[in-house]
Amino acid sequence: MTDSPKRKLAAIMFTDMVGYTALMQKDESKARELIERHRALMEPFVKKHGGEVIQFVGDGTFCWFDSAIEAVNAALEIQYVLKVEKELALRIGIHLGDVVIEGDEVYGDGVNVASRIEPLAEPGGICVSGMVYEGVRDRIDIPFEDLGEQEVKNIDRPLRVWRWTAGAGLAASIPAKMDEPLPLPDKPPIAVLPFDNMSADPEQEYFADGIAEDVITALSRFRSLFVIARNSSFTYKGRAVDISQVARELGVRYVVEGSVRKAGNRVRITAQLIDATSGNHLWADRFDGSLDDVFDLQDQITEQIVVVVEPEVQARERERAQRKPPESLDAWEHLQRGLSHLYRFNKTDRTEAIRLFRKAAALDPGFAAAHAHLAYALCALMPFGNTEDTAKAVVSGRAAAAKAVSLDPNEPVARFALGRLHIFAGEVEMAIGEMQTAIAINPNYAGGHYGLGVAYHYSAGQSEQALPHFDAALRLSPRDPLRWMMLMMKGSALRFLGRHDEAIAAYRRALEIVPDGAEGHRNLGVALQKAGRLDEAVAAFRTALELRPDRHLVYNSLALVLMEKGDGAAAREVCEAWTAASGGDVEAIAFQFNASASGLSG
Repeated sequence: MTDSPKRKLAAIMFTDMVGYTALMQKDESKARELIERHRALMEPFVKKHGGEVIQFVGDGTFCWFDSAIEAVNAALEIQYVLKVEKELALRIGIHLGDVVIEGDEVYGDGVNVASRIEPLAEPGGICVSGMVYEGVRDRIDIPFEDLGEQEVKNIDRPLRVWRWTAGAGLAASIPAKMDEPLPLPDKPPIAVLPFDNMSADPEQEYFADGIAEDVITALSRFRSLFVIARNSSFTYKGRAVDISQVARELGVRYVVEGSVRKAGNRVRITAQLIDATSGNHLWADRFDGSLDDVFDLQDQITEQIVVVVEPEVQARERERAQRKPPESLDAWEHLQRGLSHLYRFNKTDRTEAIRLFRKAAALDPGFAAAHAHLAYALCALMPFGNTEDTAKAVVSGRAAAAKAVSLDPNEPVARFALGRLHIFAGEVEMAIGEMQTAIAINPNYAGGHYGLGVAYHYSAGQSEQALPHFDAALRLSPRDPLRWMMLMMKGSALRFLGRHDEAIAAYRRALEIVPDGAEGHRNLGVALQKAGRLDEAVAAFRTALELRPDRHLVYNSLALVLMEKGDGAAAREVCEAWTAASGGDVEAIAFQFNASASGLSG
């Protein structure tokens, strides 16, 4: 038995992006970037005024509020921010009317009227129905123009409409409201301020601006960040700024600032990342280069800044989520806490990560990143034996990854998860294609390069093609929690190519990060054995067994290398230990190793 429809009186707001269709035809990437900005902007302002985003409809949004005055105030603040940014223009329509709620559906005459009023607004402006105007006229110091009665499509009666034109009376009304901090979005918000030109050469002004602009563009490709547009952050150019004030005015938690200094043909760039809420400097560095190829230098500096800033912000967000009580976590914070558990790489933490990702997806079913990371957690760790039912994990992972892609085709983690699933299914070309898509979406996404390297090496047997992608992943994420895995896989590719000394070096670097990784010591032992360093190989295998006495493959490897050394007695002892651990037959196992070492068995 289904619940009967419910009715309520609500202030309904519709928004629509100006020029979206034309921009899609001209520059699809830019159009998608702006629609993301539109959607990210709506949530905090709507919530701040007690409203709710009911649905994102193409390039528009459908929201409701309990009060007409709150709906109008939210609309004014949104238009104020967009007036400063200049890149994105919206039309907004608001009506006070009856809505019907039936399950997940919201409809009714009030919804229809609001959707028909919105197109009457000017770009950057707002139109309201007569009912809304009567409710706010004496409570808000904003001039509305009476458009009289308007005939609109699919509405039988003429509607009395009032219009606020973009900017009219805004300076007198909004700044007082904007003195309070802008509401922070769910994603960690960050602004990149224009870099200061510390040189006497005014030509360096363009170079300094170019660095800041490129950093903004590169950070914007990370779906996990909320990056303030250039037109907003560059309003602080040439001004001595207080970081806490910038944070309040732009609604950010993190700020990147820097400077450029030229001496002859050399240039020095400094950059720092600041937690604007505390004033703490989270990271700072300097970069030197030659101006012989200014664009190449600009690209290099941008990449070096971005590959530090993004993971540093994510690490701080995970720490922040860990400090909050569980009952107060929202969807984004559940995701961050899940990542903290996922990166610990054991069964208990992995199970908790999956639970937290599922909770994030339940709290916000439209949160593509939650579904993407759920897919990753379910399937990406299967090679490490952390799943009891591989077939079930694959099915669940595919469903989560498909959901993420349906919600956001440009979510790179979802593409990565799909690629991993194709690897496990033996679908080589599809695996490579998904990883290439992830990199195309965000060239700075280390996971995409790592995943493509795995697809080439593990699936296609093309280890030479894999190595540049492993190197790119290591360069792009120098503080990645999974850096040890990248080094392990690089070592595997090098070993496959017969470059054993390089493989040994890669494995040793991985073990510096995770010294208690049994699989790392086993892989190191295999590479040492291939290089003819048998004593070192024995030591590596014995360490692996101390860490994981249940790993039968390590007993096998150790016994074989002992036979190769001519130490049959020690090999037999290993076989006996293996039998004790596995319940197998001592004589049969011992014979297998003797026969194998003597070349008598297949």
